[in-house]
Amino acid sequence: MKNWFLILAVGFLVAAADGETPIPHWRPAQVQRLIDWLNDARFDGLEKLASEAPVLEAAIATHDSATIDTAATGAALRLLEAHRIGCCGASLRTGWHIQENVAVQNPMPALRAAIEQDRIDALFIAARPEHPFYLALRQAYTTETDRAKRATLAANLDRWRWMPRNLGARYLLVNTASFEATLWDNGRQTGRWQVIVGKTKSPTPIFAARVTGVIFNPWWEIPSSIVTESVGALMRRHPGEAAKKGYVTDGTRYRQKPGPDNALGRMKLVMPNPYNIYLHDTPAQSLFGRDVRAFSHGCVRVGDALGLATALLASLPGWDRERVEAEIATGETKTITLAASIPVYVAYFTAESDGQGGIRYLPDIYKRDQAATAPGGDGAQCGR
Repeated sequence: MKNWFLILAVGFLVAAADGETPIPHWRPAQVQRLIDWLNDARFDGLEKLASEAPVLEAAIATHDSATIDTAATGAALRLLEAHRIGCCGASLRTGWHIQENVAVQNPMPALRAAIEQDRIDALFIAARPEHPFYLALRQAYTTETDRAKRATLAANLDRWRWMPRNLGARYLLVNTASFEATLWDNGRQTGRWQVIVGKTKSPTPIFAARVTGVIFNPWWEIPSSIVTESVGALMRRHPGEAAKKGYVTDGTRYRQKPGPDNALGRMKLVMPNPYNIYLHDTPAQSLFGRDVRAFSHGCVRVGDALGLATALLASLPGWDRERVEAEIATGETKTITLAASIPVYVAYFTAESDGQGGIRYLPDIYKRDQAATAPGGDGAQCGR
């Protein structure tokens, strides 16, 4: 065992000679706190990191400071990396376009500072997500014995690791697996709305954007795929019917006028993004009565969309539900800019807090969990 640590030490010393940061010196109490954090990692679904605790204890038994420093530094860096990338493998992360936690991408300077300032606990607290939904999943993972549920919990703990640690003082979170959007203010959920998301053939992507405003009575710029699929043929074969629905074209650009049949309904959020996916109203209100609401081409249709608009505009003087309704009644297209832009995260969590101390397990409508938890996959150890 000691020879193995000496080989590691040589590797670190060579790296230092090449200009990289040398190994920091750990005090005994700091090493013990690291062991505590390694043992605690099993409750985050990071059992592999928990298995490093006895290895570090073996290094302590050598009574060789260089060996201990090398082993502790390596274990701490791997634990920080685990809190960044998780345990379930690359398959789970396919299609995830929300920027990860950049604060721990270059952990060595942060680790060195934490050791010098005796702030080991603060370092690992900052590395681990602290969102209430993550903490609820973590609590459930500590006691869950069902293998499939543990795998699902571990996969969703990973997904929270890929979210920014600072989501913003105010933000929107869309969970396409739960068909819901929530508004958060200073760490507290202040609003919840049902949503309709993309069909399995046109799944809503996972991404982040910023909401800068609200458009009332929006025009719909019809995507070319939908023109090809249906609108183009309708306009050619049944121009009168197409005109009643508000479809217009100049030969290259297809649009739909504001009105009762407009696919965007009465409201659309201004949230520029490379996927052309938006949160908006819809005239198809009956679909909100379904439990599984995957019916769109990818955009997120919001139930009580005017309620969401009212909540977002509430910080502006004079904006309440009555005024929102009045603006809609004019029939005019108008953009209202928010007092400050807010982040919106369109994510996918197949397990989340039920708000009452329990966990609700959600249908994996896009089959994004399967590759990560299937036997033999790169995430096959997820939750095991």
